[in-house]
Amino acid sequence: MTSVLIAGGGVGGLTAALALHKAGLQVAVYEAHPVADADLGAFLTLASNGMLALAQLDAARPVAEAGFPLTTLRLTDATGAEIAARPMGEHGDPLTRYRCLLRAELCAVLRAEALRRGIRIRHGKRLIAAAEDATGVTARFEDGDTARCDLLIGADGLNSTVRRVIDPAGAPRRYAGQRVFYGYADEAPAPERPGTFEMVRGSAAAFGYAVSPDGTTYWFARVTDDELSAEELAAGTAARWKAELLPLLRPDATPAADIVAATGDRLMATNAHDLPAVPRWHTRRMLIIGDAAHAASPATGQGASMAMEDAVVLAKALRDADTLDAALTAYAGLRRPRTDENIAASARMTAARPSPAGSTGGGGASRPSPIRAGEDLPRLLEWDSRLPT
Repeated sequence: MTSVLIAGGGVGGLTAALALHKAGLQVAVYEAHPVADADLGAFLTLASNGMLALAQLDAARPVAEAGFPLTTLRLTDATGAEIAARPMGEHGDPLTRYRCLLRAELCAVLRAEALRRGIRIRHGKRLIAAAEDATGVTARFEDGDTARCDLLIGADGLNSTVRRVIDPAGAPRRYAGQRVFYGYADEAPAPERPGTFEMVRGSAAAFGYAVSPDGTTYWFARVTDDELSAEELAAGTAARWKAELLPLLRPDATPAADIVAATGDRLMATNAHDLPAVPRWHTRRMLIIGDAAHAASPATGQGASMAMEDAVVLAKALRDADTLDAALTAYAGLRRPRTDENIAASARMTAARPSPAGSTGGGGASRPSPIRAGEDLPRLLEWDSRLPT
């Protein structure tokens, strides 16, 4: 039985563990953080394609129950006038509807599913190096431990160690030109349209929000500005981020400023990053997936869903191919067109920045993805079908 070590216990790594386990491989997850992160953190919208991928792994139901459904996207301008309204994703099956939930909640559900299925997860194991030979890979960790496997998968994000091992000369992450703010307001006005994600094309910021069944408003704002330094992020407070956001939002006739003003301490800021082209995703025994391979700026809201697609396609490739090298080559060939298009689409949406006059504006982290590559996605993900050759 092929042994697989997954470096990274986030969304991509845990979903890959579920998929590879279902394909009959021996899987272990090594996560850098010493314990499961219980911080509130950022929320995400999990799109229908992500939910479809989870359905192949018998994991859609617990994830659906952890979040709340979104069925409609409504776009307004800085005056509050409606520009467009349309359905979000697939509605036929409740388990393929868009879901809004905290990233930490999603990881907790996936982790529980992995443990329930007997998948080993080790915390406090930060990968620092890996060496490949003819019979396997030796992974080395910060605490001095080593582990041996047939295949090392890097699901270790934008700053991937596995990516650097595969291609030491590869370009690092790059700043996508926007600061992103996330917050949660308990006292904001009640929504007029439950199940709707409201996107505001503001005069100086892109703003999006949805209200959960318990009345909490989940919101984000994307602002074009210089990159925040590590020191600024560490010293940032809710009061500081409000002071930065409110002058940008107040001139508009939208609920955005009131929602931010009603937010307490549950407010965070980060920088939007993506990856330039990563020419090499794998060697004979090492592979990167998710953000480690194809991180996009957050405008399409497809990061988690793309990682889930990765997991299913990779598991099917390893299940069906005659050799490990053939499986990794087939996987990369099938995934690159779709992930490349997502990166390009997200970059275009990020570049469509609100101007002072409000004449332009990007989409939001929850709009239905404009990517088209992989229109046969249901067939590609369907577990019982073979991958195209």
